[in-house]
Amino acid sequence: MIDHISIGVSDLGKAKGFYDAVLQPLGYACVYTVDIPGQGVIAHGYGEAEKPSFWIGEPEKFDKESNAKGGTHVAFQAKSRKSIDEFHAAALKAGAKDNGAPGLRPHYHPNYYGAFAYDPDGNKIEACCHHPE
Repeated sequence: MIDHISIGVSDLGKAKGFYDAVLQPLGYACVYTVDIPGQGVIAHGYGEAEKPSFWIGEPEKFDKESNAKGGTHVAFQAKSRKSIDEFHAAALKAGAKDNGAPGLRPHYHPNYYGAFAYDPDGNKIEACCHHPE
């Protein structure tokens, strides 16, 4: 349903290292880098194969105060509950702040399993799956 989403980050190099570690357990990797002559690298796209669906980049305007109060919320599709557990562990190890340990969220629906964290810029990230295991 969604073709892609982009979020602004305050330090592109640091954010790339963070998302490289966090998205690897879910089977996603950096598959595209935007390098503009005269400007340098301004964005990285993550996904599968050659289709980036999640982008991090230099924002036109970065507002730390707004992001600290919630920022963007991105939920990454996971193939298994185990990969969600690994995502959450990788996020915390890479410097994220916990926003909800891996587990069932039956208030969403009986098989909703997810984990939540805040990335270093305050964006809310989640990994979730909807099937029973």
